[in-house]
Amino acid sequence: MTQQNNIRAGIALMVAATVVFALQDGISRHLAGTYNTYMVVMIRYWFFAAFVIVLALRANGGIKATAKTNQLSLQILRGVLLAGEVCVAVYAFTILGLIESQAVFICYPLMIAALSGPVLGETVGWRRWAAIGVGCIGVLIILQPGMGVFNPWAIIPLISALMFAVYGLLTRYVARQDNSATSFFWTGIAGAVAMTLIGLWFWEPMASRDWAWMGLLCVTGVSGHWLLIKCYEMAEASAVQPFAYFHLLWSAILGISIFGEALRPAVVIGAGLVVAAGLFTLWRERRQG
Repeated sequence: MTQQNNIRAGIALMVAATVVFALQDGISRHLAGTYNTYMVVMIRYWFFAAFVIVLALRANGGIKATAKTNQLSLQILRGVLLAGEVCVAVYAFTILGLIESQAVFICYPLMIAALSGPVLGETVGWRRWAAIGVGCIGVLIILQPGMGVFNPWAIIPLISALMFAVYGLLTRYVARQDNSATSFFWTGIAGAVAMTLIGLWFWEPMASRDWAWMGLLCVTGVSGHWLLIKCYEMAEASAVQPFAYFHLLWSAILGISIFGEALRPAVVIGAGLVVAAGLFTLWRERRQG
């Protein structure tokens, strides 16, 4: 894709994407609270696969050119890993709620920064390590281990964040040979195949009103990815990525207003430290870039 230099438009698109993804999380929590998580994610991935196929058909060379890769095993691994991460994240929503799940999950950029050295051979200086340490303190404040109120289920979004971080590192690695269209295509196809093999075993009847919610979930998933694609066409990632943290704000609003969740002071303080550390890491990457 051809990148422009319209930072204001890129920021607007990123904020819009965070709104859509927060709505997607809320709908996922609603549906997965009633139906099996694997089935919900499977149907969502069917629409995702259809979306990437349509994009591939419209691209130069069609599906054959888009799907061509010398790293097929890694591309499939990426797609399966992301599908698994989505299942873990959605399950976390049903156990912990949107606010606490997202507050822990937003540490994934720090995990990427920490693992980029041993996995990709990138240089991680002391400033980034300091930011990673601050982020870890923030996560510990949210989890509150040893305070008598620690919920072991809080490890679930942490696992989700780790899986997404590894997915992000693999995406960086395959980008050395494959373009973004190829990676996006295999993300949808591999994830859809994996979820179909699992989700069909957990199929259960769905009420007609919930099919409407499922349709909206699929629409938000596709539109969210479309907004991100357009966002990165408008401006470079380092300029718009900090605004991805608005996702946490919208999730908190949904969690409080729709699902009756409570906003603990520890979550506010811990999430603030994680966001600050993440923004510093992004700033360092931009300066070095």
